[in-house]
Amino acid sequence: MKKISSPVKLKEIKDLRAGDIVYITGTIYTARDAAHKRLVNDIKNNQEIKFDLKNLTIYYVGPTPTAPGDVIGSAGPTTSYRMDPYAEPLLKEGVKMMIGKGDRSQEYKDLLVKYQAVYISAVGGTGALIKKSITNAKVIMYEDLDAEAIRELKVTDFYGIVVYDMYGGDLFEENKKEVVK
Repeated sequence: MKKISSPVKLKEIKDLRAGDIVYITGTIYTARDAAHKRLVNDIKNNQEIKFDLKNLTIYYVGPTPTAPGDVIGSAGPTTSYRMDPYAEPLLKEGVKMMIGKGDRSQEYKDLLVKYQAVYISAVGGTGALIKKSITNAKVIMYEDLDAEAIRELKVTDFYGIVVYDMYGGDLFEENKKEVVK
């Protein structure tokens, strides 16, 4: 188990390997398909981005509506491969961790090595539990996207598993090899 602060420092994630369990504390940002598309378009068109992408953590989530008295609704991860086409511009801008669920393309894994970043898997189906690690949530961009708006989240001990590290380590491939044995 490793404790990680977000925004992350390269020295923190250099020690991470596929299969490591992490607890993330600090600030992370949400973005799903529509937000990714708009954000990458804004970067390409030199539009103002309301937060610094350097050393950032992006969580692929579109939370459910927030119940009265709660900070956020259920906040389970979404399937991540749909964000692969938008990954490189974000990694170029300094994003260091991305959190979601599911397998990614080889091109995406190669980009993590190139830009020294990691992909963390949150456990799908545990959105109600994940929301307990979120202490604050506010929409900061693209409010018109509703659940897919970009939110700034404050998290404490947000649980995840390193699936792809910056050295080409791949937990999914390692697990497939174990099953074959």
